[in-house]
Amino acid sequence: MKIKGEKKKRQSVRNSKSEEVEEEQPSITEQNKLKQKQLPSHSDSDSDPDYGSPYVSDSEDFSEDGDFDGSLSDSEAGESGSSGDEGVVNSDVDDGLHNDQENQSNSSESHQGVEESDSSEDEVAPRNTVGDVPLVWYKDEEHIGYDLNGKKIKKRTRKDKVESFLESADDAKNWLKVYDEYNDEEVEVTKKELKLINRLLKGKAPHSDFDPFAPYVDWFKWDDAKHPLSNAPEPKRRFIPSKWESKKVVKLVRAIRMGLIKRDKPKEEQQFYHLWGDDSSSTEKANHLSFIPAPKSKLPGHEESYNPSLEYIPTQEEINSYQLMFEEDRPKFIPRRYTSLRSIPAYDNAVKDVFERCLDLYLCPRVRKKRINIDPESLKPKLPSRRDLKPYPVTCYLEYKGHTDAVVSISIEASGQWLASGSLDGTVRIWEVETGRCLRVWEFEEAVKFVAWNPLREIPIVAVSVGQEVFILNTGLGDEEEQKNIKELLHFETPVAPDDSGDKVSVASWHQDDKHEGIRLRHFKTVSSVEWHRKGDYFSTVMPAGESRAVLIHQLSKKHTQRIPFKLRGLPVSSVFHPTKKNIFHFNKEEYSCL
Repeated sequence: MKIKGEKKKRQSVRNSKSEEVEEEQPSITEQNKLKQKQLPSHSDSDSDPDYGSPYVSDSEDFSEDGDFDGSLSDSEAGESGSSGDEGVVNSDVDDGLHNDQENQSNSSESHQGVEESDSSEDEVAPRNTVGDVPLVWYKDEEHIGYDLNGKKIKKRTRKDKVESFLESADDAKNWLKVYDEYNDEEVEVTKKELKLINRLLKGKAPHSDFDPFAPYVDWFKWDDAKHPLSNAPEPKRRFIPSKWESKKVVKLVRAIRMGLIKRDKPKEEQQFYHLWGDDSSSTEKANHLSFIPAPKSKLPGHEESYNPSLEYIPTQEEINSYQLMFEEDRPKFIPRRYTSLRSIPAYDNAVKDVFERCLDLYLCPRVRKKRINIDPESLKPKLPSRRDLKPYPVTCYLEYKGHTDAVVSISIEASGQWLASGSLDGTVRIWEVETGRCLRVWEFEEAVKFVAWNPLREIPIVAVSVGQEVFILNTGLGDEEEQKNIKELLHFETPVAPDDSGDKVSVASWHQDDKHEGIRLRHFKTVSSVEWHRKGDYFSTVMPAGESRAVLIHQLSKKHTQRIPFKLRGLPVSSVFHPTKKNIFHFNKEEYSCL
């Protein structure tokens, strides 16, 4: 019960204090008005900063002072009335909040009697203490921030547009109100702020007591000055050469000697050409203008001699025939004979020719054309006569008939006596070149792609590519000794796998082919061509779809297969061994490379 009684006493004291403050405010304003009335006429300009200033017009004083006195008096009355109600409404608020209100009211009273200053302590702290953060963060929240005591500042209930419009129409001070989004409240512009805004809109200084064109005040007086401002003695460095400058000079001299510092190039003087000068000296280009001289008139030649030989003088019949020609084909000068130079008459068309030349120089455009007068027939090569090329074959001497489909590959034996041919019908035939007799035939399940004869005469064997397989066939030619060596070369007991054991896909495998009496090499892709080395022991195979293993090299004596240890570019087409060096040429559709 004692605690409740003490709380009631405190609330009554606070209410009485707030009423005393409200009663003091109108008394202070009345005292200020009395002071202004007691001041003389010349001090009126000092009380109102815009009144006596030469930078403010009369219309501004009227609009700022006369129009807003009533509104401001109403606002003061409204504030005094509202402060009386706050004493009743805020009776249940905590002690800390009442102390803040008393401090704010005391500070506002003290500011009315104290002159303005630039100190930031006079400014009222904002109600929202969230800091300089975007308000979008609080878009979906019920509050907009926190006050000084750390309590949430709840958002006001938004009014409908119709209600806000009706309130603005009824409220005479609505045009003076500005919505403060940061504190979620409407702020009314004061008279002082309106004056400042009007001055800024007119391009004037914000404060009327500031004179931008004030006279310059020289704060130092030169009158009766007997001594200089500084009478210090000259330092020693003024009388001795500077060592830093000498170091800098040495550095620059070294840079010039080394060529690091170069002198500026002299400015090129602008060259002018004579507009009406000689054409012979104006052929060069000047100032990006290409001048083309006029073509010179043709000089007289021997045909215009005044005493030519009799055979050059046309007869009367020839002169009459000239009249029957077209004007373009008619000769422009008919020679005549005179006994002496003084008997030559004047040229009849002299004025006409000069006039036409002047027209050509004035009106005709000039263009440089590079003409090459070459007879196109002279560019054709002269072909020899057919009779000079004899004897040459003019009739078919021999035909090799036996294949039922197109022949895609042929190869001639080293001695030139035998011919091997491969066809799409899946057969390989051995022919005698002179007689056309078919010596032997091998049949395969697929079409034959390539046929290559061994380059050595002592080893008459043929390499045939069929699909993914390459067959090494014994032709049966040669004597018994050669056949014995060939059988030993083409015979092995167990199949030989490739040396590249790390590969997932087998590159090539060697097998004995009893059907065709030879060797069969199984590849992992289709083989397009086979090429023998000049020694007859090595041969290469090309697989266009083999990628990095497209070209393989095989050794017949050891039944060994290896890849080329080089990176191949492009889609391979063929490979050829060098006839004398240890090189192999790899060809693709765009280029070739030597490995």
